[in-house]
Amino acid sequence: MMKNYFSPIHLLFFVALLGIIIILIQIELLSFAFVKLGLPPEFGLIILFLSLLGSAVNLPVARIKSTATEQTFTQSVYKGLLRIPAQPFNNETQIFINLGGCLIPVTLSIYLFSNSALSLSFTLLGIAIISSISYIFSRPISGLGIGMPILIAPISAALVGLSISPDQRASLAYISGTLGVLIGADLLRMKDISRLGTPYASIGGAGTFDGIFITGIVAALLA
Repeated sequence: MMKNYFSPIHLLFFVALLGIIIILIQIELLSFAFVKLGLPPEFGLIILFLSLLGSAVNLPVARIKSTATEQTFTQSVYKGLLRIPAQPFNNETQIFINLGGCLIPVTLSIYLFSNSALSLSFTLLGIAIISSISYIFSRPISGLGIGMPILIAPISAALVGLSISPDQRASLAYISGTLGVLIGADLLRMKDISRLGTPYASIGGAGTFDGIFITGIVAALLA
């Protein structure tokens, strides 16, 4: 019989070490992204920490009546490592604004614009382009919300930054990436929410380390 030299303790140690390495790489990439944005690396860690915490905070803003046929929302939703129980659907959708995936990226975008040499016309053009792309590639998913391929927005935003304002490409990529997705895949898709039959919808998305935050960071790295 072949002897097993790897105990469960060894496996746990390997998984923990791999997790630490991945976290260190992500932190290094995040620090580099914020340096490209003209911000100190430690500021990036603060934003990361606030976004992680804020991604679990959804602020209710409105309720809309649904035009979907009567159904029960039976799918479970995963939020990080936590499984959220299935929620009943009562022909009404609660609209939320996500703190980590909406309010924090919007605030950072305003800060970057205010402290950069970006012109308003270039910024609005970049946001309009990514909003259009996000609207085209986003799709309503019955019972869940609006879905979109995660790499479309950051790659497009990086190209927009490089094409429109090469000197301020990182800032423009972040701003157009985050605000463009919020507008194109969330706000402009609000009319679709009433037809999806979902009990809740979050502007910015609910979940740890939201896709909109990732979009802005990846766009800044690529630009």
